[in-house]
Amino acid sequence: MIKKQLFKPALLSIAVSSALYSGAGIAQQDANSALQDENTEIIAVTGIRGSLIRAQAVKQDNSSIVEALSAEDIGKLPDSSIAESLSRLPGLAGERSGGRTAGISVRGFKEDFTGTTLNGREVLGIGDNRGVEYDLYPAEIMTGATIYKTTDALLMTTGIGGTVDLQTVRPLQAQETLTVNAVYDMTANDSDNPEFDDNGFRVAGAWVGKFMDDTLGVALAVASTESPTNQRKYGVWGYSEDDAGIITPTGLDIFAISKELKRDTISGVVQWQPTDDLDIVVDYLTIDYEDSGILRGFIEPFASVNISGSGANNTGRQVGANPVLRTDPENTEGTLDVLGLNLEYALNDEWTASFDVAYNESEKTYLRAESYAGIGRSGSLTADQLGSREFTMSPSGIFFTGTSGMDFGDFNSIKLTGPQVWGGGLASQADLFASNVLQGNGSGNTYSFLNAQDGFINYADFTEELTTARFDIEGLVEWGVFNKITFGAFYSDRTKTKDNNGDFVTTPDYPFGNGNPDGSVDSLIPEQYRFGLADLSWAGLGNVVAYDGFGPYNDGTYTRVQAETLEPDRLGDTYEINEEVMTLFVRGDFETDIGDMTLFGNVGLQFIDTDQSSNGFIAIVESDATVCLDDATGTVDQACAVTDGADYSMVLPSLNMSLQLTDEQFIRFAASKTISRARIDQMSASGFVKFNQNIELIATPDTEAAVREFGTPWSKQQGSPTLRPLESNNFDISYENYFAPDGYIAVALFYKDLVNWTENRNELIDFTNDATNGGADYFIPGFHDRIIDVAGTYGPLDTFYNVGDLVTPPRFGFFDSFQDGLTGSVSGVELTANVPLNVFADALEGFGVAATASFIDAELDNGSAIPGQSDTTYGLTAYYEMSGWEFRVAGTKRSEFLTYQRGGSNKIAEATRDGVTIVDAQISYDFDQSNFDALEGLRISLQGQNLTDVEEETVDGNGLVTERRSFGPRYMVNFNYSFY
Repeated sequence: MIKKQLFKPALLSIAVSSALYSGAGIAQQDANSALQDENTEIIAVTGIRGSLIRAQAVKQDNSSIVEALSAEDIGKLPDSSIAESLSRLPGLAGERSGGRTAGISVRGFKEDFTGTTLNGREVLGIGDNRGVEYDLYPAEIMTGATIYKTTDALLMTTGIGGTVDLQTVRPLQAQETLTVNAVYDMTANDSDNPEFDDNGFRVAGAWVGKFMDDTLGVALAVASTESPTNQRKYGVWGYSEDDAGIITPTGLDIFAISKELKRDTISGVVQWQPTDDLDIVVDYLTIDYEDSGILRGFIEPFASVNISGSGANNTGRQVGANPVLRTDPENTEGTLDVLGLNLEYALNDEWTASFDVAYNESEKTYLRAESYAGIGRSGSLTADQLGSREFTMSPSGIFFTGTSGMDFGDFNSIKLTGPQVWGGGLASQADLFASNVLQGNGSGNTYSFLNAQDGFINYADFTEELTTARFDIEGLVEWGVFNKITFGAFYSDRTKTKDNNGDFVTTPDYPFGNGNPDGSVDSLIPEQYRFGLADLSWAGLGNVVAYDGFGPYNDGTYTRVQAETLEPDRLGDTYEINEEVMTLFVRGDFETDIGDMTLFGNVGLQFIDTDQSSNGFIAIVESDATVCLDDATGTVDQACAVTDGADYSMVLPSLNMSLQLTDEQFIRFAASKTISRARIDQMSASGFVKFNQNIELIATPDTEAAVREFGTPWSKQQGSPTLRPLESNNFDISYENYFAPDGYIAVALFYKDLVNWTENRNELIDFTNDATNGGADYFIPGFHDRIIDVAGTYGPLDTFYNVGDLVTPPRFGFFDSFQDGLTGSVSGVELTANVPLNVFADALEGFGVAATASFIDAELDNGSAIPGQSDTTYGLTAYYEMSGWEFRVAGTKRSEFLTYQRGGSNKIAEATRDGVTIVDAQISYDFDQSNFDALEGLRISLQGQNLTDVEEETVDGNGLVTERRSFGPRYMVNFNYSFY
């Protein structure tokens, strides 16, 4: 087989690496080849120094600008998944989800704009978009990762941010081993919810065996995780300012959240080399994933009086309170299966052919139920029966100091019912919920569909399939400065679907028709659902009743009405995306001497042809308040279906050059054109017109200025299946000085000219005369307006309305659509220093630091931010390793950044995260270096994450907190034992 030349400065590092543990990937295979070609002494170095040497060897020998992780990195840092390990690398930043690092930004680009591969093949996530959730991958099954910050023509899966290649073992290049790992996992925060606790576990095992004179290798890794998180979430709907300049929330969203991650993983690899010329590798990976839990707390509109203070610093009293105690059980279940076959055959001493085929399949079901409870059904209480709370307000939000008229800690006071008038989405079912029963608030109105929503259940199904095939021919040549040529073809076929559904639910106590014989309109929470009390005292809300939110769904207590034909953003967010890509590629590797220096690298070209399409629906509420409902069949009217797509071709050139100044110093330069394919949700053919039934928004004044300042109940969204990929011209230069086998400094500068980015056209339109849709009028009397049933102040200006007043919404709202053509630029500087301190004094043997800093200046021409981009990112790891002991403290810091998350109706919504600083630590002892022979092979570690208890905050443009999540630290005790 073809042997790639390695530069001699890297050989010692690679020898050390190979002696310890061999991972997958091109770099490691090259290392093994080099060791066969060179008479290099193998030196065994373990622990963090060994991991730094291995990673440094990959970085030093690569003609691209890369970062790398080794198995020792992943196995010994305090990490439950590869995501935490990646987040510490130069130019990378982690994003937490539910207290765990799940997303990774590369050079300021969120994972949707970064290519992800497993052993060189594109892999799927189980999310809504293209990005991979890196916390899917347990640390125990991975042997390495290489992050390509610059691209070349042989990388089929790329992104503007870069490419992350995750690696599993190749058994014939690895040592035979049998290793087990067990971790006890606990959160520092006790669970605020009585049905969850604060402890979990991880167990894993890995085996590598070789047979038939080392021509057949088998590797198997299994891992199982049950890991808790306990969160405290504070959120607001927004803020309003009165005439005196005092700022208060328009509504509250406060939850105690307890969840448990369950993940079972099996990875298997079979490698067979029946002859010196043929290498066959079959690998399989399956991951079963479940993240379940409970969100329990309050969601409610907020009206206040008796306020004193100024701005956001004030005190007062919340009045007219009938808050909704929400009990939201949530469950996400997913599977990911990856099967691949790779054949490599040496045609002769100079030419090799390889063929690779892989199939990926992922499925995910997202389920979140809402069960409402409170002091009484909407419309059933007089003003004197409503509650009140005392509060203090600051830029950090509301804290309650006293409550009257509401005892949410007493099961004998709290009803299973809908306390707010949130049933507007049931307008088309008005006959079903019609009643002769008068409301108890004295309004003279009868109960209607507006009072009938007692909960809601969201459920969305996602499926994705990806088939890839690749054929390469690689040969050694003597064409001037060129010494190797590689060319071939690559094909991929992707299909992704989303089916967005939901049901409105109503308790049997709702006064249908003539009502209940006993005159009740709600009832206490049944005893069979009761768990105990949940603690919300951290928000000043004391203890609240805790019950099984799935209970009334599972036993049929709730009456369910499907929302697909009632809420337009359900059907309008249901779609299928198809994408076929054919790539032809060629790359030439070159090497030449310039005086005493050596210049090496590659130049290449990709020709890419794409055929993409999408099927979906355009969902608009019709005059009968239904959405695309075929009255004859009771199903979706196919007249609402829509299909669109595009065909196009692109040419992507690339150049990577490394100038070896001395044995230890390199200058690298790269230039390329790269793409990131458009976000899946933005490529959907579907669209919708949505109306929010929140009375606070309906009461917004009917002016463009008011809508821009306070918001609007109207929204419209439309995807674009014709979107082209995001496109960037990239230029990189770096200086690297490898002054020790485990020490180097590097400075990298990069510039990305964004010549095409997807633009969100957030236009203000008139929803009674939509100029973007032929002057369509979406307003439906009786559905989009509201008759007041409780006198009081409503809307952002606290306008007073009497019972019976008609509130008409503003005409104006925003239309979100997506188009190509936005441009911008990203420039950055990355500084890296890995320094073993013994280079300064022998007395510091074993001590070292690894420090990184990234500074990014990014600008899109419309002023919007790039998702995932922090202006500054820092990382610092200090370590000591000697005689089996190892101590590490690792800190990462990133500034504010834009991201997106799951919003209302299962859709994607943007959010701005405040900057965070995360500190982790580890102490471990390896008994291999002790005098206890009976304990040889055992390593024990104590690990801690988020030791400084950093909260995750989202702030608005005025610096006011709109959402805050507190997770607390996490602690782990790890036992690792190698039998051989």
